Amino acid sequence: MDVENTVRQLTLEEKAAFCSGYYYWHTKGLERLGIPKIMMCDGPHGLRKQVGAEDHLGLNESVQAVCFPSASALAASFDRNVMEELGTCLGKECQAEHVGMLLGPGVNMKRSPLCGRNFEYFSEDPYLAGELAASYVKSLQKEGVAACVKHFACNNQETDRMSGDSRVDERTLREIYLPAFEKVVKESGVRAVMCAYNSLNGTFCAENKKLLTDILREEWGFQGMVVTDWGAVKGRVKGMEAGLDLEMPGGPGAQDQKIVDAVREGRLDETVLDRTVERILRFVSDCVEQEKETAWNHEDAHRKAVEIAGECMVLLENRDQILPLKKDVKTAFIGEFAVKPRYQGGGSSHVNPWKVTGTLDTALEKGANVVFTRGYDTENEEDQKQVTALIEEAVQVAREAEAAVIFAGLPDAYESEGKDRTSLEMPEVQNRLIGAVAEVQPNTVVVLHAGAPVLLPWRDRVKGILLAYLCGEGAGEAEEAILYGRVNPSGKLAETFPLKLEHNPSYLNFPGENGTVEYREGVFTGYRYYDKKALDVAYPFGFGLSYTEFDYDDLRLEKENIKDTETLRVTCRVKNTGTLPGKEALQLYVEPGEGTCPRPVRELKGFEKISLMPGESRKVSFVLDGRAFAYYSTEISDWYVPSGDYRIQIGASSRDLRLEKTVHVEGTKNLPVHYCASMTVGQLIREEKGRQFVMKILAKYMHLTELEIEEQPDIEDCPEIIENTIKNTMMGMPLASMVTYGALKEEQLEAFLEKMNS
Repeated sequence: MDVENTVRQLTLEEKAAFCSGYYYWHTKGLERLGIPKIMMCDGPHGLRKQVGAEDHLGLNESVQAVCFPSASALAASFDRNVMEELGTCLGKECQAEHVGMLLGPGVNMKRSPLCGRNFEYFSEDPYLAGELAASYVKSLQKEGVAACVKHFACNNQETDRMSGDSRVDERTLREIYLPAFEKVVKESGVRAVMCAYNSLNGTFCAENKKLLTDILREEWGFQGMVVTDWGAVKGRVKGMEAGLDLEMPGGPGAQDQKIVDAVREGRLDETVLDRTVERILRFVSDCVEQEKETAWNHEDAHRKAVEIAGECMVLLENRDQILPLKKDVKTAFIGEFAVKPRYQGGGSSHVNPWKVTGTLDTALEKGANVVFTRGYDTENEEDQKQVTALIEEAVQVAREAEAAVIFAGLPDAYESEGKDRTSLEMPEVQNRLIGAVAEVQPNTVVVLHAGAPVLLPWRDRVKGILLAYLCGEGAGEAEEAILYGRVNPSGKLAETFPLKLEHNPSYLNFPGENGTVEYREGVFTGYRYYDKKALDVAYPFGFGLSYTEFDYDDLRLEKENIKDTETLRVTCRVKNTGTLPGKEALQLYVEPGEGTCPRPVRELKGFEKISLMPGESRKVSFVLDGRAFAYYSTEISDWYVPSGDYRIQIGASSRDLRLEKTVHVEGTKNLPVHYCASMTVGQLIREEKGRQFVMKILAKYMHLTELEIEEQPDIEDCPEIIENTIKNTMMGMPLASMVTYGALKEEQLEAFLEKMNS
């Protein structure tokens, strides 16, 4: 399509019409110019293509499709290759179903574990989320299907999600809540971005020029289409002026006439409308150009879903090497989820799965010696008589077995789009069940199904815990493969599991009051907070066990000194020292040195997942650029690297760091400084000239030298007593006070300030 020429042929009304969808799932077409409708579908972890009556929340039936692990599980893979395989599978399925765009991935940060939609989001860490999402988007779009990264931005809760206001300071926005979007836009060429329902700092995202134009298009260079979350439009004309393109859904609720009226009345420049329509039609043209016939096989995709699920599950406990189980050991399988695993969350991403096989049926098919008892009823937790009877039966079955596996977790009602959780507790009946079984069966394992962290009051009383997350239609088969050792678990937590909800940094400010939520924890989200506070956690970010062991050594830095305009190559060696093949997800963290700006203790800046046979070792390489050492400075509205020493740490989790070396980084940007009499000594000595000035004054004032102010003594010649005086008593002293104390004359201070400011 010649997009610009096509736009010139459209009437004003036709141009306005293209700015909203054709009901729920299509862009509009125009027969007279041969412009087709393009279908889009929900699909962060599987295609939800509705047939017949359409709706947004998935209440009506959709075609059968392969349901892959949700984002919270996928992130635990710590594996870009997994995301590429997922993108390829979904791209081929979309082509087979004539779907032009999948709505996803969701890269919003997990600010609180209570967010009801956390199962659709990757991580509490923006670097991990951005890397995984970019790999997925590149792979999906390589198959000719557009991705739509969402929800832009700061959509971190379901409470008041359609009208609430997220209040976030600029540094926190740039360091925590925008980087994953930035990575996807800059590195994957994503073709669409979905703006969120909520306001950001008082302006709705659908009409937020700073977000949609200043940052997204001008800073990051986004060339694609901005589409609303379904029903997110507030002021249609204001949104278009801010950079919004497509309103969804369309139909009677669309606001096309407001666009026409605004142009005719001179309130909207028609060139703005033309630019908007060009972006929409370019999207349509790309979809048509990249549509192709694709072979699609549900069974093959299902096998891939099982394989991916096996990469995502996290082994949290394995005392006495209780796992893997032996097939001939009589094992009690307990719990509804053994028969029907909970494998996805509720809401608009709900997939109609092609095939779901439970862990129990899979184990029996593979010849395992298992017996089953229900243990609990997710639909009836109030009938105490039934609850007691089910637990007593489970205890008896467990007592007569050699081991017990309890399949537990959060029922469907606990996690869904549209509502937040109110606690981290699992159902009390399940906690009672686990405690009772563990009392009589020392070899108890728990398989957890949940899209987000839960409290585990019984974790010290069971020998094994396998976190299955919500791992798609292949969950049951993957669980059986891990429990019996055909798959070695390799997942790592992409979020911290706290000991208490009250420990979470957002606890006092979630979900906010009167429709406003303040992100007062700033950049200290997730592990950044827990590490800064040195708080004990149940399981740290990046944690996950294996059936084998890995040793780390030979950490090398390509250079010991770099400028922030250079890159740094980091290598280390990892060896599988155990007896089984396995995969390890290495994590690289950067720890800044001391500085005046509050920063996290360490931040993830690299990860690689490798597969090793027993006894095999391999060199792993990382490349860090200046951004890895930077924080966002609001003083210069840019990323800033303070000169100093930074520790490069590599390990198996954020709290299991095996290797460390230091690199000195020289920053090439300066923060603006205005020198004045009210400036403190502590502020002045950040600059070398200011430090020289203070040292000379004190040397003379303390009668330690006869040097004149104009001379330039070597700082190293000044006695240690001066250093201690500055450190212990003078850091907060204004320069004017040095005149008051007689350390220098007022005219000397004025001359110095004039010189520094010039």
